[in-house]
Amino acid sequence: MNLRKKTVIITKRKNRVRKNISGTQEKPRLSVHFSHKHIYAQCINDDMGVTLCSLSTLSKDFKQKNSNPNVATATLLGKDFGLKAKAIGIEKAVFDRGSKRFHGAIKAFADAARESIIF
Repeated sequence: MNLRKKTVIITKRKNRVRKNISGTQEKPRLSVHFSHKHIYAQCINDDMGVTLCSLSTLSKDFKQKNSNPNVATATLLGKDFGLKAKAIGIEKAVFDRGSKRFHGAIKAFADAARESIIF
């Protein structure tokens, strides 16, 4: 499979997932992005186009030397993100996995965040 075809498939999958998801003030969209080195998560209010809270493995709030995007790091980041979101008053969210499958590190992040946030 060439690179252009793979990019088109990923973009279609991402659009298919996001067309049914929208974040509001009461129930923001929890978006997760995994790069090869880091994990990024943010709660987004799509009505106003505002990021309500964010956390990544690069943040000063998340203190861990090993920041590889694996299951263990995703679990720790999910717990910290859930507590941070709960502290600013977010109790419910809509989970946005983007173009990734819901397994592995994505599932570990979601399960850890579910301890504090309902989605």
